[in-house]
Amino acid sequence: MTDHDTAIRLSEVARARSRPPEVDPAEPQEEAGERPPETTAKPQETGVGGYRRRVLLVLSAIALALALYWASGYVVAYTDDAYVTSDFVDVAPYISGRIASVNVVDNQTVEKGELLATIDATPFQLALNEKQAKKTEAEAQLAVDRDVIAAAQAQRDDAAAKEQLASDNVRRATPITTAGFYSRQGLDTLTAKEQEAKAALADSEAAIAKAQQTLALHQATVAAISAEIAYLQWQLEQTKLLAPTDGTITQLILRVGDQAVENKPLIGLVDAHAWRIYANYKESVIRHMKVGHTAWVWLDSHPWRFHRATIQGIARGISREQTERKLLPYVAPTTDWIRLERRFPVTLVLQDLSPDIMLHMGSDARTIIFY
Repeated sequence: MTDHDTAIRLSEVARARSRPPEVDPAEPQEEAGERPPETTAKPQETGVGGYRRRVLLVLSAIALALALYWASGYVVAYTDDAYVTSDFVDVAPYISGRIASVNVVDNQTVEKGELLATIDATPFQLALNEKQAKKTEAEAQLAVDRDVIAAAQAQRDDAAAKEQLASDNVRRATPITTAGFYSRQGLDTLTAKEQEAKAALADSEAAIAKAQQTLALHQATVAAISAEIAYLQWQLEQTKLLAPTDGTITQLILRVGDQAVENKPLIGLVDAHAWRIYANYKESVIRHMKVGHTAWVWLDSHPWRFHRATIQGIARGISREQTERKLLPYVAPTTDWIRLERRFPVTLVLQDLSPDIMLHMGSDARTIIFY
């Protein structure tokens, strides 16, 4: 094939490509000036309406949820800010001394009056024996003082009799001396004897008073010694540390040989009869609560079960700042960057608790109260 033939064929192909496509006579022809229907406008309008309906449904659902949440505060109150607690007893000795024995182990359950530990009683027993010996000596001295008083009273009685006789003699001699039947010298002698008898009587009465004062002093000494003996006997009894209530020993670190210090806790005891639930409720719901209302408690230590409880008390005040003062409870807010409702402790007491459920001080709980 020559270059000329090739050029002819290429020109034919170009003309064929530039020719308009043939119209099938079976297909309907569009009239001049007739525009095709707009098929895209309706789907666009349908999409905008559906979007608006979805937005309205979402907003309605949110508004309904908020309304239900607000209304639920007048029917039910729920909180997961709750925990189990009891009374924690610090067992402290009244005396100081060396620990002689420890009679319990950690986490042991004890009953009221059970022996927990003992303090060396030797120093207190020796001091008690010494005071008892002094008391015996003082009581012996009291007997001597009573004998002295008895002797002084006998002397006073004799002096009183002599003084009475001397006075009678003077009284009888005075008229007869005036009548001249008795000498003046004799009367003077009788008068002098009367004065001596009165002086002897006064001396004997002073001796009695002195002996009584000595007796009173020695009686006071005996009373003081008796008080000291009673205190030493009490101290001797306090060498035994007894459980003040039923409970469980917690975190026992006491060992034989440790030094017990007066009024310093040695043993911790969780009271077995003071279990309760502290539930912190928002201030907007506590106005509906009353003492005696029924509550339901979920214990995290024993899940999947609700326990009936009653409201024992509702706090009338809280501390807004965390200070060292413990007379008002402090309930910490969950966040610091927004203003939250304050929470007030509500005390719940479990009712009809099953014996197989063991409570743990500080464990979490959840509570729900229906008004």
